[in-house]
This record gives sequence, C-alpha cells and structure tokens, in this order.
Amino acid sequence: MQTNFTEEQLKDPGTKRANEILRSCVHCGFCTATCPTYQVLGDELDSPRGRIYLMKDMLENDRPADAKTVKHIDRCLSCLACMSTCPSGVHYMHLVDHARAHIEKTYKRPLFERILRNTLARILPYPGRFRLALLAAKIGRPFKSLMPDARLRAMLEMAPKRIPPVSRNDDPQTFAPKGQAKMRVALMTGCAQKALNTDINDATIRLLTRLGCEVVVADGAGCCGALVHHMGREDESHRFAETNIKAWSASEVDAIVINTSGCGTTVKDYGHMFRNDPLADSAADISAKTMDISELLEKLDLQAEAPEDLRIAYHAACSLQHGQQIKAAPKTLLKNAGFEVVEPKDPHLCCGSAGTYNLMQPEISAQLKARKVATLEAKDPDVIAAGNIGCMMQIGSASGVPIVHTVELLDWATGGPRPRALG
Repeated sequence: MQTNFTEEQLKDPGTKRANEILRSCVHCGFCTATCPTYQVLGDELDSPRGRIYLMKDMLENDRPADAKTVKHIDRCLSCLACMSTCPSGVHYMHLVDHARAHIEKTYKRPLFERILRNTLARILPYPGRFRLALLAAKIGRPFKSLMPDARLRAMLEMAPKRIPPVSRNDDPQTFAPKGQAKMRVALMTGCAQKALNTDINDATIRLLTRLGCEVVVADGAGCCGALVHHMGREDESHRFAETNIKAWSASEVDAIVINTSGCGTTVKDYGHMFRNDPLADSAADISAKTMDISELLEKLDLQAEAPEDLRIAYHAACSLQHGQQIKAAPKTLLKNAGFEVVEPKDPHLCCGSAGTYNLMQPEISAQLKARKVATLEAKDPDVIAAGNIGCMMQIGSASGVPIVHTVELLDWATGGPRPRALG
C-alpha cells in the first residue's frame, strides 16, 4: 500500500510504525475470510482491510477522527485473526492500537458513551472496585429489563451467579517449591480474574510448586493495562505497565507466568510499547521472559493422569492462538494427561468477549457468542476448557456445559482438587 506521510509526521514513533505496517498491506483480502465482524455484518468497512483504509485516511491526513471511522474501529474485536491469516505479515495490532490512541485524543464521544467508558476504566482494572460492582450488578439484575440501553443490560448480566471470596494466594508473597527447586517464576494474578474466579490462580500455584517452581506474587504488580490500552488510553495503560515492569524486574525471576491470555498478549508487547522510553531495556527483558502457563508447562516435566474419562471441547482464546500464536500446547498437555480433546468448527473465530467488547458492543458480541456456544456444544463435551477468563465468562453465560481453565484440569490430573465447576 502506498502512503504519503510527511517527514514531519514520521518523526512521531507511532506514526512511523503505522506507516511501516500500512506499506506492508497488499489489499489481498485474505483477512476478510477470518474476520468475525465481517462475517456477522458483511460490511467491507467492518473487515481488517476496510478498517486499514479508514485508519490510513485518518492518520495520513492527520485529521481528527470522525463518527464513521470511530464506529467501524470500535466494532473491531482486536481478535487478531487477521494477523494469523495475512500472508504479508501486516501487524494489525500495532496499527489499530495507534489508531485508537489517535481517536481518544481527537474525538469527543457522546456524553453517555464517555461516562460508560470512564466507568469501565475506573472499575475493571481494580479488583476491589470490581467486586463491589459485581455485587451491585447481582442486586440490579432483576431490573435489567428496565434499562434503556443494551450496554447497561450487558453490564448487569456480567455478574456471575457466585462471586468468590478473596483468595489470600493473590496477596504478595512467595510460594516454596515442592521438592527440588527448578526455577523461580512470577505469577501475574491479574485484575478482573481475581474478582471473577479465584480458582484459576490457586490451581496455577499448586501446579507450579508441585513441578518444582518457586512462585512469586510480586508486590506492586497489578493490571497489565490491556483494558485501557484497547480503549486508546495510552497514558493509563503505560502507567499500569510501568508498575509491573518495575515490580517484576525487582523480583529477579526466570519467567513471568500468565494464565489469562489477553494479559499475556499485552505483556509480551511491553517491549514495543516502551521502545522509546528509558524503561526500554527493562520492558524488553520482561516481554522476553513472559510465558503463557501452557508454554511453561511444556518445558517442565509434567506427569499427569486424568482422574476421569472426560470429553473436553477446547476453546482457543483469540489472544492465545492469534495474539501469541500458541495453538498446540494446551491441547497437547490435555491429551497427554489422558483427556479426550475435541475442537469446535471454526476454532479461529472469536467468542465475542474481547475485553470490554461484550459490554460496549453487546449485539455483535451476542451473535458471536451464540455461534461459538453452538459449535462447542455440537461436540457433545463433558466440559469446555479455555485459557482466558473473558472467554470463560462469555461462553459460560450461554452454555449449560461446565467451563474450566485448562490449568484447573491439569492441576486435578496431577493431584489437585476436582475443579469446582465440575461439581
């Protein structure tokens, strides 16, 4: 794709990177075949190729974002299926992140939308506040039909039936390995996950210590910044990231382990986010050390045996299969443990969760959720497994099949308790 940015524009690192990405696009359209929103809406402007044209026009002309551009960029899930498909290696993630930051700086959204987005940014990354919001949502859920906006109804529906008590395992501390120590790792405990499902971190700690890892929950580490990053709030996301970089660097660990793949994709991009910052070297080091839990488990001597014969439908989270290009590891681990693993039709398609997408774009999200649940249940599974809390909440809200994190099953298969979701 030909671009015409000025030399002055290219002095901005974000614009320079956008120019590189735009020039790599050859308009082939392969991305449209795997874009969930294009499949649902059928609008070229709701495909990666169409959005790339909109972003190019906005950025190249250095103009404030308009309502049309914002509508179609907001409809993007950032599932990154287009990056898995693209034969030219177009790094759509960096491009859309830069475009969203430009939108945040130049476009004034309607008042109600500004209030909603600000509310989410002030609540979701903070577990204590989020717990209170979930409790309020549970109380307000019987009155959801009175809500005039679908986004408000989606927020009320978000609360799980059971809000778990706080797990003290999420407090800053160090867990000693069982037997000979093999490595020292920092576990990212996350933000929303700590309020929605404490079993995941508990299972991760048990499993890793059982396999000889000293597990550190670093003092000061918190939200990865992804939630606000995808809203275009660069300064806020960088503050979260900077706090984590400093906390993990001070912990002197061999790896940073993440069991929420949406967070993992963002942390692995810290090196890019801070490439022109005094923290560049530290950020790059943290990104290089970051591993999804399934990546680390492949490197450890995991001896597992399934306690029951279960048929598991594996849901591949977009942030894991597209964002991090981890596709085989979770399935291989489950199969090696003795579970039967099946995959749904079109496993590359998003379930519609995508951070705050299910709250801000509930109609499109609901269509994607229904499609994903139907393909999973068509496999007649005993349980659904996934590696991302957002996907688990999204799918679990519409399916009667129990859904658990992959690590919960592997913990169970190595001596841990039966996952709570299985009864």
